[in-house]
Amino acid sequence: MQARIEADFKPVDLAVGGPGHAFAFCQRHKVEKCDVCKLDFTALNRISKIFITNPNLRFTNTKDEGNALYKVNKHKEALAKYNMAANIAIQRPPWESSALFREELSTVVSNRSAALFELGDYLGALVDAETVVSIRRNWPKGHFRKAKALVGLGKLPEAEQSASLGLQFEPNNTELNSYKEELQKLMQVQNGNDGHPAPAISAAT
Repeated sequence: MQARIEADFKPVDLAVGGPGHAFAFCQRHKVEKCDVCKLDFTALNRISKIFITNPNLRFTNTKDEGNALYKVNKHKEALAKYNMAANIAIQRPPWESSALFREELSTVVSNRSAALFELGDYLGALVDAETVVSIRRNWPKGHFRKAKALVGLGKLPEAEQSASLGLQFEPNNTELNSYKEELQKLMQVQNGNDGHPAPAISAAT
């Protein structure tokens, strides 16, 4: 996603104004939407207005609200906050730091994966976890989220592989090492059950 943004990025001459100089306009004609220059800052200015009039909608505050809800097991409400934070993250102007974009988006999508897991949507949790891995491959948390989602889908060998991949980036990661050990024990029990269902693995977050 970010690679596509950077590939299509073209510098644009713009003027800024309004409260806090937070709104963009066509440099030549000083309008928000300019048919002559083929520029449209309407969406960007709408986001700026939201941030100015509703400071609590900023990314960090929204994500933190989701985290607080998650901790008290209000996973559905937390999911709504994570969705909002993810929307804020992806609407960052393309000229801002790509590293910041990846960090913010991967963090909130990882949290959303955890919320989806707790709500029993293991496929949704897996999709989000894979998104995290694709955005920020060397972050162990994404591999941990993917392993958990795969366990929810009953794919234990794939979950163990995901945990192992994450440990290649951070071999001493306590969370992943513990989860991998738990997975291996569960797989041993499953293999010894001759086809009978294995006990559920604990859902550490």
